[in-house]
Amino acid sequence: MHTHSHGPAHRHDDGHDHGGGHGHAHGAGASERRIGYAALLTGVFMLAELAGGLVSGSLALIADAGHMLTDCAGLLLAWVGFRLARRPADWKRSYGYDRFGILVAFANGLALFVIAGWIVLEAIHRINAPSPVLGGIMLWVALAGLAVNVFAFWLLQGGDHDNLNVRAAVMHVAGDLLGSIGAIVAAVVILLTGWMPIDPILSVLVAVLILGSAWRIVRESAHILLEGTPPGIDPAKIGADIKAAVPSVLDVHHVHVWSLSQDRPVVTLHARVATLPRPDGIVPEIKNVLRSQYGVDHATVELEFESCADGRAPCHDVPESPQSH
Repeated sequence: MHTHSHGPAHRHDDGHDHGGGHGHAHGAGASERRIGYAALLTGVFMLAELAGGLVSGSLALIADAGHMLTDCAGLLLAWVGFRLARRPADWKRSYGYDRFGILVAFANGLALFVIAGWIVLEAIHRINAPSPVLGGIMLWVALAGLAVNVFAFWLLQGGDHDNLNVRAAVMHVAGDLLGSIGAIVAAVVILLTGWMPIDPILSVLVAVLILGSAWRIVRESAHILLEGTPPGIDPAKIGADIKAAVPSVLDVHHVHVWSLSQDRPVVTLHARVATLPRPDGIVPEIKNVLRSQYGVDHATVELEFESCADGRAPCHDVPESPQSH
């Protein structure tokens, strides 16, 4: 017997309707607006910072402008990602467009790697062949950049920090903020001492910080794209919890857990049950366990009464994870 049903808070007739969807949509709308404003602000000042870097000869400013260019593109992609995620599911994309935001986060992380690598290469060249820097112009432009980045960072703090797209945007702007601080420090050192190598040295420091942010974003978004198990859910425990809560379930196997986005975990599993006159109520009971204990609103449950329907006998649960010991 094969039973495929969705919880009562889930529908697929003209779109997705999850439990708590109104609050989620409201939070997504606020995050979308904040990211849009931050993208506009970052793009406008990026042009001013690039001009200031070229006039002053500061690599720190040019590097930060390059980073801001990447950030502006990333923020725009994040904004587009939020808009696309609102589109309803269709026959080509039955799960909807939530994954687009994850793709955007992954692309943003890779872009951060590229810009950090460029900064390091250019800094090595500057250290080997120092060039003069106009510390006064550099300082004023860097101070203006710091003010813009602080405001953009404040804007994004009101977004949904559980959303990987928002977190990627915050990391981008935080990297810009650190770049502005580095440029200010370099400008002050140059004005006070005339020591030009401080400019590329601090650029490398900013690049290293950017790489740390990039790695975290790429790792987490790649985990979702590779259908990895969401954090906080142990597939090896799901079977035991279901059997403890639903006495008629004898065995749970073929448990697969992944997520469409950070807040949309999905579970499929096979449950071997005792032969009962009316087994209809078993699936709702299993779904209730998944919803109450794991926060899973979308589950596909296949009931079996003898051997596994896939022809594998005996069927086994998933391997135990280190957390389950």
